[in-house]
Amino acid sequence: MKIMIVTDAWEPQVNGVVRTLKQTMHELRKLGHEIEMITPLGFKTIPCPTYPDISLSLFPGKKVVQKMTDFEPDAIHIATEGPLGIAARSYALKNKLPFTTAYHTRFPEYVKARTGIPLAITYKFLRWFHDPSLALMAPTEVVIKDLKHYGFTNTVLWTRGVDLDVFKMQESRTLDSDPPIFLCVGRVAVEKNIEAFLELKLPGSKWVVGDGPALEWLKNKYPHVNYLGVLQQEALAKVYAAADVFVFPSKTDTFGLVLLEAMACGLPVAAFPVTGPIDVLGDSEAGVMRENLQEACLLALRIPKAEARKHAEKFSWKVASEQFLDHLKPKSSHTTVN
Repeated sequence: MKIMIVTDAWEPQVNGVVRTLKQTMHELRKLGHEIEMITPLGFKTIPCPTYPDISLSLFPGKKVVQKMTDFEPDAIHIATEGPLGIAARSYALKNKLPFTTAYHTRFPEYVKARTGIPLAITYKFLRWFHDPSLALMAPTEVVIKDLKHYGFTNTVLWTRGVDLDVFKMQESRTLDSDPPIFLCVGRVAVEKNIEAFLELKLPGSKWVVGDGPALEWLKNKYPHVNYLGVLQQEALAKVYAAADVFVFPSKTDTFGLVLLEAMACGLPVAAFPVTGPIDVLGDSEAGVMRENLQEACLLALRIPKAEARKHAEKFSWKVASEQFLDHLKPKSSHTTVN
């Protein structure tokens, strides 16, 4: 099958959306499908206001139409609600082509955290965007429940995976600081709630891996914390393996791929009991969820590394990608989009 995937999030960004799409593309090609991507690469872009690491494509309509008509996809998947996603949605509706969409991040909550715009306004935009989709793919059952609460009726489950060959238990002394070592990995932005981790009074030392608009501000406010930039997967796996507890302070993530990566490396998790950790950890013994994040961190120190790894082994990109494939709506089986 010829599958067109449209995304406003792509390299050089390093985040869960990009990693999910790259892994899915890789798995689908292994299954024999032909994949074409429409990404900001090749378009004229401008930095996103308040988040310059994200590139917004300028007036992409004509080029998107050309790419679509040249490729003639059997199925269209629109991953994001940005300029490319909107252009692809318009093309599909105009030509009565079925398409699927995805809900990767809690976009309304992010917008509110950055601008103060009420959730109701952003969710109204999202309903407009996703309502014509024949399947809105969401990463967890909790997210699906939340979307239904806000009026979405076309949600389906598309879970996530982890590369268990890259992220693995290994001896590592990459982090040369006082034990125990508490680690946080992810985009360094206000919506990730990293400051909640940095404010904790914990023994040993703290590390933050990642980049983002809040990095310099946090460095200045918390100079005693150790900071690393964005790392390639192999280097990141060694960092996970060198730590003692993975701290996930975010309250807005829909899943949290870094949770799986950390556990695959034998790193137990400390998190708030919110969407993301609840879905990933479930009732396993691979982590501790508490409203008191400090308490969760200290309790997580008692968890054997093998317990975290065992839980991560339940997730695979192959299963997730087959699930994605099952949700696609090839044009041969649909003549109109409602």
